[in-house]
Amino acid sequence: MSARSSVAQNECPTGYCPPTDLLKERVILITGAGGGIGGALAKACAAHGATTVLLGKTIARLERTYDEIEAQGYPCPALYPLDLEKAFERDFKALAQTIDTAFGRLDAVVHNAAILGELCPLTHYDLRTWGRVMQVNLHAPLLLTRACLNLLKEAQDASIVFTSDTVGRSARAYWGAYAVSKFALEGMMQIFADELEHNTRVRVNSIDPGPARTRLRAAAYPAQDPAAWPKPEDVVLPYLFLLGPDSQHINGRALHAKSGLKACLPAARKRR
Repeated sequence: MSARSSVAQNECPTGYCPPTDLLKERVILITGAGGGIGGALAKACAAHGATTVLLGKTIARLERTYDEIEAQGYPCPALYPLDLEKAFERDFKALAQTIDTAFGRLDAVVHNAAILGELCPLTHYDLRTWGRVMQVNLHAPLLLTRACLNLLKEAQDASIVFTSDTVGRSARAYWGAYAVSKFALEGMMQIFADELEHNTRVRVNSIDPGPARTRLRAAAYPAQDPAAWPKPEDVVLPYLFLLGPDSQHINGRALHAKSGLKACLPAARKRR
């Protein structure tokens, strides 16, 4: 039976604790790596041996993630400032070429960056905002995936992970372009998974990280207390599972981050 045969929501295996060297020598590109889930994931990947390529539009935020990784003595990351809202196909091709030149390989891409747009009825939705949300949340992941596919196909065990959302799997009023972009992202994930399953070693999945203490969620739920939400580092475990060899049999799945599971991070290393 195909590993893609079930696209229902799944959870990371209960009790999963990735080994220290889970991602050793792997090169992983993470969008939205300047903070939130992207920043937490970048640090977790580095803690498990990966060299991370940190992509985001704000250099100061990327540098903060970079400094935190370097301070722990983990593999030195790379910074790649890029505003996804203004990026064209040529910009993503240039990114892939830069990664190829610098590292000669790419083992995984995590599509984490997203913008909320506005919460209002579809009949009142501002079309300019709609276009911005679709560009960042949907078009950019498509163009980035296409640009990186040749590098990923050369890897022995490659993984593409799309960050989804509950409102992108079950419709909810007023979530507008954000929800539509996430629904489309789920469909794109399944198509890529189907197209790449038999002739490549690239697997493609999505994760709904659930509530987390991020700027996007704070904008969506301004009346809620952010302290009640899990920290970003508490929802990265399913990402680690999908990025490492323990999930080689998983393709075309829509996973959900089970609350209460925290990534088992190795102890900090001595700074070189």
